[in-house]
Amino acid sequence: MSTAGPGRGTNSVNLRLYNERNLLQRLRRAGEASKADLARWAQLTNTAVGSIVQSLEESRLIEPAGRRQEGQRGQPAGLYRVNPEGAYGIGVRLDRTSIETVLIDLGGRILARIAHDVLLPHPDKALALVREDVLRVMKHLDAAQRRRLTGIGLAQPYNLGAWLRELDLEADFRIWDEVDFGEMLAQATGQPVFKENDGNAAAIAELFFGIGREENDFLYVFIGAALGAGAVIGGESLRGSTGNAADLGLMPVPPSRLDSAPAPVRRWDILLSRASLNALARHLRHHGLAVKDHAELEACVQAGRAEVQDWLDDCVDALVPSIRASLAVLDLPVVVIDCDIDSGLIERLMQSLEAGLRAIAPEARQTPRIVRGSFRADAGAIGAASLPMFFSFSPRADVLRGRFHPNSQETANA
Repeated sequence: MSTAGPGRGTNSVNLRLYNERNLLQRLRRAGEASKADLARWAQLTNTAVGSIVQSLEESRLIEPAGRRQEGQRGQPAGLYRVNPEGAYGIGVRLDRTSIETVLIDLGGRILARIAHDVLLPHPDKALALVREDVLRVMKHLDAAQRRRLTGIGLAQPYNLGAWLRELDLEADFRIWDEVDFGEMLAQATGQPVFKENDGNAAAIAELFFGIGREENDFLYVFIGAALGAGAVIGGESLRGSTGNAADLGLMPVPPSRLDSAPAPVRRWDILLSRASLNALARHLRHHGLAVKDHAELEACVQAGRAEVQDWLDDCVDALVPSIRASLAVLDLPVVVIDCDIDSGLIERLMQSLEAGLRAIAPEARQTPRIVRGSFRADAGAIGAASLPMFFSFSPRADVLRGRFHPNSQETANA
């Protein structure tokens, strides 16, 4: 007869689920490992790990990877790895000037993509467009694969109707601040929808598929049309009370000194007005260079235009103290930098940032390690698509508390 008190069974289930996810993460990081490796890393008994491995294999989340051939005595150990076909996620990335839908597998590989470079329309029109795109990418999955679809991730900037002057946009997106597009999408597709702001989503992609395989603590910064950012602490994405933790783009900075910058309306501006590709495009247009898309921006970078260096200097001048202030609060050893375009721009940005951070490093504080992001222009889309898999398979502390999907829109509750 069981003597377990109230909630004992539920807590045991949560602990088992947490251990399953922990072993899955260990395999993602290691590439492949034996049961003995997993037991040692997770500090679990061989019996417990054997049961979990069997369950994960039956769920097709992991698969055999041969045997270790290293001259050891006895029978070579059987190895396991994450099965990329064990799960799938759909990502929808909404931006003020683009809509993108992708399908990825558990290995982070993009299987299908549909993109639209368009000023964000009314939510009803956007919903019709996104619903059709979701149905189109789902056609890449057969019936068995669709049963392993974990849901849809939605990544979008919060407060879409704000900061249009700083982003040099003439549009009215205020209606977007009055609707719950995640709920609309869940109703339209019949799939659970997991929502995050675009900076957090891209940081989660790095945590789940990128630098997070090696680092548990980092600040993530993405230079796109605006500036997105997120913080990862102890292997978990920091959200804050409204999901806007580490929203670096709103860090107060002095107004830009570029001749292309709009006249300041107050003593302080915000970082995204200076550290963004919209600010770069505005500066190039001010000097007579028409740029309509990322390809034309990248061409200006490749051409070595002086205007690009002017913007880069202004961008770094605002970004360095903002990052240093963030690290003073968050105490993170690594800063990940990524961007929607490259052609050498990311490397130049990283070098300038490292020099700037080193120059203002306070006594007894180290300069963080600056590393390149993993996904560049794909960061937002992979970030969105990683959300359902992250919340389904990552060993977050919420699992132990029985809160599995803290920010999802389940169709059953719609």
